[in-house]
Amino acid sequence: MLQSLHVKNLALIEETEVEFGEGLNILTGETGAGKSLLIGSVNLALGGKFEKDMLRKGADNALVELVFLCQDEKVRSKMEEMELDVQPDGTIIISRKLQQGKSTCKINGETVTAKQVKELAEVLLDIHGQHEHQSLLHKKNHMTILDTYCGEAFEQTIVPVAEGFRECNRLRRRIAEETLDEETKSKEKALAEFEVQEIEEAKLVPGEDEELEAQYRRMVNSKKIVENLAESYQYTGSDSESGAGSALSRALRAIRSVSAYDDRLEQLEAQLADVDNLLADYNRDISEYMSDCEFDEEDFRRVEERLNTLNHLKGKYGNTIEAVIAYGASRQETLQKLADYDAYMQKLQCDLGQCEQHLQEACGALSELRQKNAKLLTEKLKAALIGLNFLTVAFDIAVRPGENITALGYDDVEFLISTNPGEAVKPLNQVASGGELSRVMLAIKTVLAGRDEIDTLIFDEIDTGISGRTAWKVSEQLAQVARKHQVLCITHLPQIAAMADKHFVIEKSSTDENTITDIRPLEEEEGLAELARLLGSDALTEAALTNARDMRGQAREYKETI
Repeated sequence: MLQSLHVKNLALIEETEVEFGEGLNILTGETGAGKSLLIGSVNLALGGKFEKDMLRKGADNALVELVFLCQDEKVRSKMEEMELDVQPDGTIIISRKLQQGKSTCKINGETVTAKQVKELAEVLLDIHGQHEHQSLLHKKNHMTILDTYCGEAFEQTIVPVAEGFRECNRLRRRIAEETLDEETKSKEKALAEFEVQEIEEAKLVPGEDEELEAQYRRMVNSKKIVENLAESYQYTGSDSESGAGSALSRALRAIRSVSAYDDRLEQLEAQLADVDNLLADYNRDISEYMSDCEFDEEDFRRVEERLNTLNHLKGKYGNTIEAVIAYGASRQETLQKLADYDAYMQKLQCDLGQCEQHLQEACGALSELRQKNAKLLTEKLKAALIGLNFLTVAFDIAVRPGENITALGYDDVEFLISTNPGEAVKPLNQVASGGELSRVMLAIKTVLAGRDEIDTLIFDEIDTGISGRTAWKVSEQLAQVARKHQVLCITHLPQIAAMADKHFVIEKSSTDENTITDIRPLEEEEGLAELARLLGSDALTEAALTNARDMRGQAREYKETI
C-alpha cells in the first residue's frame, strides 16, 4: 500500500508530508484548495509529464516522494526483473526531483528512467482521474477492459495471435516485393548473373585486403624505409669505427681482460655480452628487412591492381571481403529462385495460406475466451451497477467479428446499456450521462479490483454528476472495495466522506507574500466539522454537527455489515 507522500516546492505546496492508512482514505477541502494537486503529485512521481511552471515560485527544484509497503510476490518479482534492490520489509521508495529542463527518478535510491517507474507503478497502484470515465465513450477501450478481466488467460492466448499477425504481414510484404513481371524478372536475372560472375572471378579470400594494404604501404614507402634503416645500421653496426657495434666489441674486449680478477667483473662482462648479442641480432634483422624491401615494378603493379579490384568490389557490394562474399551468396540464391520462379512464388502463397489459417484459429480461440468472460463480466458489472443505484439497468458486452484482423484478433467489443425499463440496450455514448458514466467506471474498477493484485486504488472525484441516494450507493461500493484494497478518494460529497477510515483535509492559506496548500489528518471532532461543511452548513451549529454524526453513524453501521 501507499504508506506516505512527501511533496516539496510544487505549485502551491511549499512542503507537506502525509501518511495514509489502510482501507478508505478520504481527502476533502474547499474548491480550489489544491485537492487534485496532491493526486497530480503522485502522477508526477510515477513519471507523469512535468511542466516548468509547476515549480513553486522562487524554487529551483521540486521533490515528490512516495513510500510503498508491499509484500506482494508479483511486485517483488517485478523489482527483481528490473534488477532493483528489494528491501526485506517490502519498502519501495519512489522519488523524483524536478528541475527546469530535466528530472531525476529514483527507486530505492537507484537512478532509473521514467519508463521504468511507470512499469513498476502498473503493479503498485491504479489511478482513476477526474475525466477517465470519458474514455468509456471510445469503443476501443471496451476491449482493453474486457481483456484485463480475462487476466492471465488473455496474456497466453494473445501471443499466437500477435505472432501470427506479424508473420502474415511479413509474408504479404515479401510476396508484394518479389512479384515480378517477365521483363523485370529478366533484368533481375541478368543483373544477378553479372554480379555473381564478377564476385566469383575475383576469387576472394577473407583477410586478403588487409595483408595487401600492409604490403602496399611498405612498397610505397620502401625508399624512405631503406634510407632510414641504412642510417640506423650505420650507427649500430660493426662496419665502421664509429658504429655502436664496433665500440661495443672494443668495450667487451677490455672488460674480458680483467674479468678473471673478480666475480663481479664476470657478471658485468656477461651483461655486456648480452647487449652485444642483442645488438648483433638487431643489425642482422635490419639487414634482412632491407633485403625484403627489394621488389620490382611488376610486383608493385600486381599488388596495386589487386587492391583496386578488391576496393571496387567492396565499394559495390560491402565494406569487407566477408560482406562481399555474403552478398554473392545471396545473389546466387536469387538466381536459384528465378530459375524456378513460379514454384518459389507458389510456395510463398502456400506459406501465407497456412499462416492465415493458423491466425484465424488463434483469433477464434481468443474470441471464445472473450465471449466466455464477457458473460461473466456482464453479470458482475450489472450487479455492481445495481449496487450503484442503477435500479432498472440492463447491461451487455457485445463481442462481434470485426471487419479486419489485427494484432488483437478480429473481435469488435462494445459496452451496451439501458437505464430505462423497456428500452433496448444501446452504446454507452448514446445514452449515458456524465454521472452515469462515472458510476459505470466505478463499477468496472470495483469488479477488476476483485481480480487483480494491485494494493492501492486512487479515485479523483469519482462523485462527478451524482448526489442523494446514488451518492450513498457509491460510498458503499467504495467501502466494499476498501475491505480488500487501500483506497484514496478525493470527494465533495458528505455521503462518501462519512465512509472514511481515515479522513484528510486539504487547506489553502494566504498571506501578503504567498499562498500555501497543505494536507493534514482529521481527528474525530474535526472530521465531524468537515462533514458538516460538506453538508452545506455555513456555520458550525449543533444541528449541523448532529446531521454529521447521524451520517457518520449510518456509515459505520454499513461498514459493520461487510
